[in-house]
This record gives sequence, structure tokens and C-alpha cells, in this order.
Amino acid sequence: MWDFVLDAWDYVLDRRGQIAFQAFQHVSLVVQCVLLGSLIALALAVLVYRSPRATGAANGLSAIGLTIPAFALLGILLAPFGFGVTPAVIAVTFYAALPVLRNAVVGLAGVDAALIESARGMGMSRLATLARVEIPLAWPVILAGVRVSTQMVMGIAAIAAYVLGPGLGGFIFTGLARLGGANSLNAALTGTIAIVVLALVLDLLLLLLGRLTTPRGIRV
Repeated sequence: MWDFVLDAWDYVLDRRGQIAFQAFQHVSLVVQCVLLGSLIALALAVLVYRSPRATGAANGLSAIGLTIPAFALLGILLAPFGFGVTPAVIAVTFYAALPVLRNAVVGLAGVDAALIESARGMGMSRLATLARVEIPLAWPVILAGVRVSTQMVMGIAAIAAYVLGPGLGGFIFTGLARLGGANSLNAALTGTIAIVVLALVLDLLLLLLGRLTTPRGIRV
């Protein structure tokens, strides 16, 4: 057991530059796609949350989208976009938007109508009420969706290596492809453990973001 640990440590040290670079790529892909997916989801939520029928459709889209296997979606995207970054970005952004969409709809719909009416009575426009009252009050619920989204797509970004997308998934697929060969297990474990560590770090950063951006009066 100790020999295996030492061998794995040597593997990491020998490839620390490559690991660091691919870790940066992985985090960059996830953060950019979560940001893009969150903006898309929030825009959709603002359009639908006042309509029960549209809300049901949005929630249905979110539920159905999460049942689509990542491998299948990436395979479909290969035909129009080929291998590389583009299908990886599209797939990761798609999955990133789904939890945020559901939470944004729930959060906005849950804002007390009396508070909205009070804001409108003070002369605030519809857009100002949304930006200064509804979204801040719904923000903890929306951010919870962002956290779920980030954790979920950390793994999906690894699967994107199937289409030669950037990130740590390359270590995992390389290790699995050569299973039984030299350093195959080390490669798979390196990619997996690095993704878990990065996911925990990003979640802590989002917790801190929540503390800094949530209005004091509604903090739990």
C-alpha cells in the first residue's frame, strides 16, 4: 500500500505542470459555463415566473434536461461541431443552466407580493423592482442552484474529454483506456481526486460569495 502511495506521489510530481495546466482549464471551463448558464437561466426565469403555465414548462425542461446522459448529448454535438472546445462548452453550459433555472423560478415566485406592491407604490418601475427587490430577495435560492450546478458540471466537464474538451478528464480517460498498463490507475486517480478537490474549493468560494452578496436581513 505504501509503495502504491509513493508511486502515485511520484507520478503527480513528475507531471505537476501538466496537472496544474489542465486543472486551470477545467476550472476555467466550469466557471465560464456556469456563469453563462446562470445568466441564461435567470433571463428565462424572469420571463416565465409570473405565468403558472410557463413556469411548469420551465420546470419540465429542467427535469427532462437532467435525464439526458452527458455522453449522449456530447455524441449528438459531434456531428455539427466536431471535436474540441465548442461541443464541451455547449454541453456544460446546457447542464449548468438547468438547476439554476429551477431555483430562479422558485426564488422569484416566492417573493412576497406585498413587498412588490410596496415597491411599485413607491414609484419604482417594473425593472427597478425586479433588480432592487425581487432578485436580491430570491438571491439565496438562486445561489443555491448555482452551487448545485457547479458541483454537477465539475463531473460533466470531465466527461467532455470524450470529445477532446479541455480539463482533467483527459487523465481519467487516458487511465481507463490503458487500464492494467503502467501508471493507468495513477492517471485515473489523479484526475478524479483533483476534480473533487477543485469542486470543494469552488463550493467554499460560492459560500463566501453568498455571505458577501446576500442582504443581511435575509441571511440564514
